[in-house]
Amino acid sequence: MQLYKKIIKRGTLTLITGLHIGDSKETTDIGGVDSPVVRRKDNNEPYIPGSSLKGKMRSLLDIAHGQTDTTRNGTHIIGQLFGNIDKDKGTPSRLIVRDAYLSRKSSQVISESEFTDMPFSEVKFENIINRVKGTAEHPRQIERIPAGAEFEVEFIINIIADSDSEAKTKEADFNQLLSAAIKLLEDDYLGGSGSRGYGQVKFAWNTPIEKTVEQYLHG
Repeated sequence: MQLYKKIIKRGTLTLITGLHIGDSKETTDIGGVDSPVVRRKDNNEPYIPGSSLKGKMRSLLDIAHGQTDTTRNGTHIIGQLFGNIDKDKGTPSRLIVRDAYLSRKSSQVISESEFTDMPFSEVKFENIINRVKGTAEHPRQIERIPAGAEFEVEFIINIIADSDSEAKTKEADFNQLLSAAIKLLEDDYLGGSGSRGYGQVKFAWNTPIEKTVEQYLHG
């Protein structure tokens, strides 16, 4: 097996609706929200973990392909791109999904906004409706990253194969699969409470960058 090239896709992810990807409640001060969002520890800005993006895309692809769990299927294209633990044909993930951080512009806009309830975020009040009594119960506060926030995203596909012909096939298949995953995500949701309107996202991409193994070894 040899590395032939890396395909680097960079772009932006924009929130169409508020996003909630939760963090441990233990990190919230007394009197804080019930469900906080995950934040960076260096500047307190909310971010989107690469694991959340990658896991959601894989889940959507599994459903679209009628697969139960490709984490244990080394022959399926999803298992080959996202990684699998097949006891006979297991391979590491060929897809790297970076944590997505707020763009510099978006960080400044949100930090200066007069409409946020907490630094870089909003608080949405929710409750449960008792269908018998018709009353609201169990009120709670959900922290969300507000609609309009823009994050910088980066995906990297490693093309590793046994031959030139196999490398070309994998490149085409992996690109097509990742493109499908992105489209599925845009028509679904990211994070929690998607059926209640949270987590609609839209991607915009720069021109992909391709780096061959020769560029790394001899460039």
